[in-house]
Order: sequence, then C-alpha cells, then structure tokens
Amino acid sequence: MAAVIETDVAIIGAGPVGLFAVFECGMLRMKCVVVDALEAVGGQCTALYPEKPIYDIPAHPAIGAAELIGKLEHQAAPFTPIYLLGRRVERLGRDGATIELHTSAGDTIRCKAVIIAAGAGAFGPNRPPIEGLAGYEASGAVRYLVARREDFRGKRVVIAGGGDSAVDWALSLKQVAAKVTVVHRRPKFRAAPESAAQLDAAAARGEIEMAIPFQLHALKGDGSKLEAVVVSTLKGEEKDIPADHLLPFYGLSMELGPIAAWGLALDRHHVTVEPATCATNVDGVFAIGDIASYPGKLKLILQGFSEAAMAAHAIHPRVFPGEALHFEYSTSKGVPAGD
Repeated sequence: MAAVIETDVAIIGAGPVGLFAVFECGMLRMKCVVVDALEAVGGQCTALYPEKPIYDIPAHPAIGAAELIGKLEHQAAPFTPIYLLGRRVERLGRDGATIELHTSAGDTIRCKAVIIAAGAGAFGPNRPPIEGLAGYEASGAVRYLVARREDFRGKRVVIAGGGDSAVDWALSLKQVAAKVTVVHRRPKFRAAPESAAQLDAAAARGEIEMAIPFQLHALKGDGSKLEAVVVSTLKGEEKDIPADHLLPFYGLSMELGPIAAWGLALDRHHVTVEPATCATNVDGVFAIGDIASYPGKLKLILQGFSEAAMAAHAIHPRVFPGEALHFEYSTSKGVPAGD
C-alpha cells in the first residue's frame, strides 16, 4: 500500500554499502528509509552471487556474500530502518528544504538528504551472442549466477570469462563439479593476481581444464538440455566441450534508470561526487559505492563502507542544523538503541 513516510535520510539501494550507511547514519541518530528494486536486501551479493566468497572484508579472510549481507542487516537492525523493496525511485522533488522521493509503488518519502547507493544502477548480465540461448536459459543449463553450489555437484561445467567472477567460481566449483572448464580468449586474466595464480596452479594439477585461446561459438543439445559447448579460435578452429551447464561471466550491463534524469553530474554512467563528503552537484543528494566516481576511486566494498561514513557525517548538519557533532569512536560510544 502506498504511503507517505517522513525520515531523515533516504537510501537508494539495499546492497552492502547501502546497509552499512544505515548503521553509520544510525550511529549519528539519523533515521533511514531504504528503497531497492529487488525483493530482498543485498543487491548484487544476493541476486548474483550469494555463495561467492569475498576475500577483502577486514577481519574476514573469506566470507560468503549472503553471510556478509546477513551480518550487515543485523548490524543495521538496532536503528529500525524501513525497507521499501520491490520498487524503485522514479522522481525527485522538493518541498522547501525537504526532499521528496516518489517510488514506482506510489510511496512518497520526505527526507532531509538522499544517499544513492545503487551499485551501478539497474543491472543485468551481458549475454553471449549465441543462437538458441533462450531455451537453455529457461531450463537452467545456461546461468549467469550461482545461487547454490550444490546445483552443480557432479556436473560438467563450462565457465566463460576472464574476470574475478569467472576465476573465483572456477576455483569454488572444482570442489563439487565433475569437471570444470574455463574458456577465455587469452592467457591473461583480469582477476585478482592471487586468484589468477590459484587458477594456474589448479590447472597445472589437472583440477581445472583451460580452453585458451577460445571463445564461445555455439551450444549443442535439444534446445533445453545441454550436451556440449562449442568454442572456436579467431582462426575458426572449433572444438566441442561436453557440458551440462554453461556459466558466462561477461559482466553486467548497467543503466542508471530514472536517476539519470535528476540533473546529476555523470561520468560514464557513474555519479561524480566530492571525495571528502560524497556530495553530488545536486543539493542534499550524496552517492556512495560503485555508482560514485571521483579521482582515485577504487571499486571495493570496503571503500564503499568508508564513503558511507563520510556521507553520514556530511549529512548530519542537514538533519541537526546548529548542533555540534562531537565525533566519538564506537568502542567508547557504543551502539545507541533504536527508538
């Protein structure tokens, strides 16, 4: 049911950075409403790789994406955020000093500031240009994410791509799949150096088969059940790789959606911000995480966490004008109870 909601801060995006922004705002006594187009919190961590291990979260040598989201949600819970899921923000307006956001479900959110933490906007997988792809997608033979590793136990899996997702899932699925083959057009991978080294070592031990330099060419099967993936070289040489599943990891196609019409300064579909505050060129609107752009930006979750803290501190004077903010460490301050 559509509603009018009054809050201090509206956060667009319920991914890891958006959830941590709830905590940072809460530590400064600011209430939050979180809007996300997905039906569950977690953003890409939930929608694309819930079981994928993440290695660069401080104090966690490895943590599953879904587990990370669960901990962030638990961390934000004392501040009782309101989650508006399964809808997206369509319009931004103003009523004096108040910002009004209007969602696709008819909700109106009245707030003092907006934090855009929407990753890189709406996303979907980049699909390989292969004939008959839709039938294999419908049956689950071709997938663009791994929701459960157990789905691939004892299966022959072909992974295509050269980035972190391709390398990380090859290393993970080799533990359960009957066979894992990685298809890439060149020997060099765009993954983290340590992960790429682990892939090379696994290939040398015969745990993973490498199809290099090849690219996807066609699928063989009955249009639903996959029998083999056909790969080819640039010279036209072809070979069949017996397979039950194909996982093409060619990244995501991004679009900002309605946010693009808000008058924000953009840099290649990303929002330009001030590095010290994460403020955009639109008064009262801030951007953090992958969608934010500034010199020296690193697309890491941990940098997004830092940006969430900076944005919250920059927003505090808007919510509590004239009130001095005496910064205290959480170890001495503790976590205030939600109202």
